Amino acid sequence: MLQKTPDQPRRNTLGDISVLHVEALLRAVHNEGFSRESLMVTFGLNDQLLGSPDARISIPRYMRLGHAAIELTGNRALGLVIGALSRPVDSGLPGLAAQSAATAGNALETLVRYSLLTSRNSRGHPSMTRGATLATFYSIRPYNSFNFFVVDSVLSTWVQLLRTLTGRHHVVEQVRIEYPSQGLEDTFSHWFDCPVHFSGGENSIQLAEGIRELASPDAQTALHRQLIANCELRLKQLRSGWTLREQVKDKLSPLLEQSAPTLETVAAEFGLSPWTLQRKLAEEGTGYRQLIDETRKELARDYIRETMVSLTEISWLLGFSTPAAFHKAYRRWFEVSPGEHRKKLRAHDNG
Repeated sequence: MLQKTPDQPRRNTLGDISVLHVEALLRAVHNEGFSRESLMVTFGLNDQLLGSPDARISIPRYMRLGHAAIELTGNRALGLVIGALSRPVDSGLPGLAAQSAATAGNALETLVRYSLLTSRNSRGHPSMTRGATLATFYSIRPYNSFNFFVVDSVLSTWVQLLRTLTGRHHVVEQVRIEYPSQGLEDTFSHWFDCPVHFSGGENSIQLAEGIRELASPDAQTALHRQLIANCELRLKQLRSGWTLREQVKDKLSPLLEQSAPTLETVAAEFGLSPWTLQRKLAEEGTGYRQLIDETRKELARDYIRETMVSLTEISWLLGFSTPAAFHKAYRRWFEVSPGEHRKKLRAHDNG
């Protein structure tokens, strides 16, 4: 099981993020000329929490914090400011490992590979493809004013890492952003120094020719090897306590869109036959259909409690055939309709 922190007694199924990233966001607020104190009070943050290396907050809480920061500063491109001010150390151990890598491409690969050490997103994980020159980021959907900045900050942080290590400004030849244009095309294309395509089907950066191979001035082979070994150990520790039940639920979360994934699809993720996966789950006292139901229930609860995503969108995100099927399942889980449950939870939180 993932280690719990005092800040987070229950793991949020939508995901969580290290306070290292919270610090980077608050630094951007200060850079814009505003005090971070009011945000810290509103969102229950304090120096002790921010100084705890293993502390995390839920992604919905982080999204609300970012939305409040944008309203405070009036800067809709605050995510780019976060990226521009980012340092390798702001990504913790993976950032230090990236900084000591031999090349800029190796550095970005390292940051992407070990992203789970500082953030966990139920809808998917960052990856690199096309000869390790295309880096892709998955965001919680649907998009709205609460999560635009998350995409902006991740992509710009990756670009800033490449700029820091290469000493060059033009490091990417194309940026794709999944959410629709918000009227900031000129701001984004100027910052990234390349074409930026909104409604681009994915969130990604394509490295400019030759950038991947550029040597890093901070390269240190022995230190890099040691830091990579530490990252691998932390990653192993993070996952070692997971039962097969938990591993299957982790695989299910990003696959629940439009329809539930088949047993064959998930079994293939583990390199197992469907029958073998069923047998192993039975040994843990559960079954595949039960895990789909549990995963949907947990995600539904957090979507209703933590977001204002419409019920129709939640139904689609959880793989239900129709909104009516989602409503029926929700009543079975919680003995209340999702709409009424949201009202009660909001009243409780505001009371």
